[in-house]
Amino acid sequence: MGERLAVVSGGGTGIGKAIARGLADDGHRVVIIGRRAEVLERAREEIDGAVGAARTVAVPADLTDPGQVARAAEAIGALGTVDVLVNNAGAIITPPADGSLEALAEAWRRDLDVNLLSAVLLTTALTDHLRRPGGRLIVISSAAAQRGGAGSHSAGSYAAAKAGLHGWAFGLTRALGPDGITVNVLAPGYVTDTPIFGDRMTQEFHAGKIADTLVGRAGTPDDVAAAVRYIASPAAGYLTGQVIGLNGGAVLGR
Repeated sequence: MGERLAVVSGGGTGIGKAIARGLADDGHRVVIIGRRAEVLERAREEIDGAVGAARTVAVPADLTDPGQVARAAEAIGALGTVDVLVNNAGAIITPPADGSLEALAEAWRRDLDVNLLSAVLLTTALTDHLRRPGGRLIVISSAAAQRGGAGSHSAGSYAAAKAGLHGWAFGLTRALGPDGITVNVLAPGYVTDTPIFGDRMTQEFHAGKIADTLVGRAGTPDDVAAAVRYIASPAAGYLTGQVIGLNGGAVLGR
């Protein structure tokens, strides 16, 4: 089959970078996508240095912009058939600027664009490039989708956007299964060493999140990467249409 090609959105930092490094360790050529070219370039150098080979390609793009998604997909298509697509891009957005409905609508639209529409656009643009049979489509969601958001208005929109990924992924599972493509959702709980929490990361916040778990620790980007590496592997060909919780027991399976 030759060298396998993987695509990881949000691959410049945190969980996405760990996923990209893990897939590169497994021998994939890995395309990382993100908005900031300089961040992607640093990640590319770091990943290639860690695996001791030039396996990473950086493709800057804002995945909420259809034109930029189309250009990114064209560049990726020129590299060959996509064996693994990991939709990891997302963020918890700043709460509404004020208490108005206009500000609330703006915040929700932004959360839906960044966390849901970005995955829909990239996947749609790359669907024809996925390997048939044997392709792996992996969607990174959140435990917030399973138990709801909390705190500011924007936490609710983040949870709703991530939950929207689940129904969308189930539809893809049915559509792509006959082509031998698996589709799965991975829903991490609290994971440290990522930029997503920003100034919310206090000692009290950290302790509260760990107290929610049954194993007494936070997750790491490498925990998520390890799960993705299995789901992306040829050994996982019978695993499809699942929401897989990775949360230390903070949310029990259903």
